[in-house]
Amino acid sequence: MSIEDPKVEGQLSIIHSKGTLDWAYPTFILASTAAAMDKKVDIFFTFYGLQCVLKQTAHLRVSPLGNPAMKMHSPVGPMWFKKLDLNRRLPQIFWQLPGMERLATWGFKQTMLQNGQVPLDELRELCVELGVQMTACQMSVEAMGFRDDEFMDGIGFAGAATYFAVSPQHQALFV
Repeated sequence: MSIEDPKVEGQLSIIHSKGTLDWAYPTFILASTAAAMDKKVDIFFTFYGLQCVLKQTAHLRVSPLGNPAMKMHSPVGPMWFKKLDLNRRLPQIFWQLPGMERLATWGFKQTMLQNGQVPLDELRELCVELGVQMTACQMSVEAMGFRDDEFMDGIGFAGAATYFAVSPQHQALFV
């Protein structure tokens, strides 16, 4: 296939197991991009990843604690302050203080908006509109005590064996 080829074919399968806001974005960005390029996209949500497909997502947070690779820039303030990587400048114990996870979440959301990214709920809706097939792991749903009616519209339920039986042979991502 060449760059000029307007018709992109193929499939993408993503297994999503993380339940935080910063881990939700890559999955939905990759899925919506692939679907917009006419790929068949399946996302299998398991364990903590189920948090990302609940009807209510306001509880999703970002935790820079224990994630030294995460750059934390302030979305407000003078330019010199915005350029500082707070996660590298501040000791990790700082992120354990009350309210720091909320601050990091707010900063992450602001940074995403300032860089032209839509809120997570809109990104999830876009995936549904583009035909992305989203499946919640039935075993994880039961083990974690969720009810089917707690999940967003458009999500299916299946076990891991069913998922692997219908998922594509190539191009699987584990997020």
